[in-house]
Amino acid sequence: MGNTVELRGITVDYGGGDYGGGRPALDGVDLAVAEGELVTVIGPSGCGKSSLLRVVAGLVRSSAGDVLIGGERVNDREPGERDIALVFQSYALYPHMTVRENMEFPLRMRKLPRRERRARASEVAEMLGLTTLLERKPHELSGGQMQRVAIGRALVRRPRAFLLDEPLSNLDTRLREDVRAELRRLFRELGSTVLYVTHDQVGAVTLGDRMCVLGEGRVQALGAPLDLVARPPSMFVADLLGAPPLNLVRGRVERGRFRAASFELDAPGRADGAVVLGLAPGDLWCAVAGEDPDSARCVVTDVERTGVRTVLRVRMDGAPAPGDAEVQVRVVLRGDHDLARGARCVIDCSGAERHWFDPVSGARLT
Repeated sequence: MGNTVELRGITVDYGGGDYGGGRPALDGVDLAVAEGELVTVIGPSGCGKSSLLRVVAGLVRSSAGDVLIGGERVNDREPGERDIALVFQSYALYPHMTVRENMEFPLRMRKLPRRERRARASEVAEMLGLTTLLERKPHELSGGQMQRVAIGRALVRRPRAFLLDEPLSNLDTRLREDVRAELRRLFRELGSTVLYVTHDQVGAVTLGDRMCVLGEGRVQALGAPLDLVARPPSMFVADLLGAPPLNLVRGRVERGRFRAASFELDAPGRADGAVVLGLAPGDLWCAVAGEDPDSARCVVTDVERTGVRTVLRVRMDGAPAPGDAEVQVRVVLRGDHDLARGARCVIDCSGAERHWFDPVSGARLT
């Protein structure tokens, strides 16, 4: 079976009935990571991402289900017997040790000869660009350098699989991009089996061969990252992915037309009844309405201007359908636009791809 990781029906219930309204942290999770594959795991806070890694590592015992590493059931094995490496959000470096000593430490615990320890540490240091820093101590390093040392300490072990729990969240944006690129190159070159937990959508999409979306302790979606972003299989995924995510507009289809408040467009092939329409903010266009206020269909309620793009929050005119909230959408415009709060405007969605979802199950409609 090689260096594979598999979860079969994993349930984790910490007890006390206070986790997410009494639900288990993980509820029947199935997930298989092939040898040499990098699977990213993303989801909202409290969805069970870290619990999933801790079960694989052996730091948390599951209430039900099996963990298999290399095809072997390891439920009863201690963390040190599972031959995996776990990299946490915190660097957890020994402050009194040099970079070399930190990287060699797990090999010392295995009682490897000094010559082999030094050779492995030097090899990994070269891969990570740490060769000139080997004699420094952690307080002499930047955040990005310390994170690379923490990753290097895992790499020298040559484990069957790597588990990374938010390893870049303490870094600033630019440094996060640089280290993420290094990780992508490194794991590809090594052919490592990796389970990578993150809340960073860019990292989840760009690093992963596949992406697992967790929600409420369950796998909500699993597939190629760009496919999940382009065609979200459910409202949960559509509302999670994207920056900003899809606009989800609740309305009704009547005689081939979708209506929600003053919002109306063609809905060819859709049966009459309640439905949720998903529209990508970047596919929409917003323009100031004419002088006649009766021609205005929307009101700008908020504006975020960055110079590179302008993000508008727009409220639709008209009464919402019974039981529905008022209709609001986000519109992303390239460049800098001078639309102000309170401006009356019209929205053009003629060029937007339309995603349809069942309002009850949340599933994507074909």
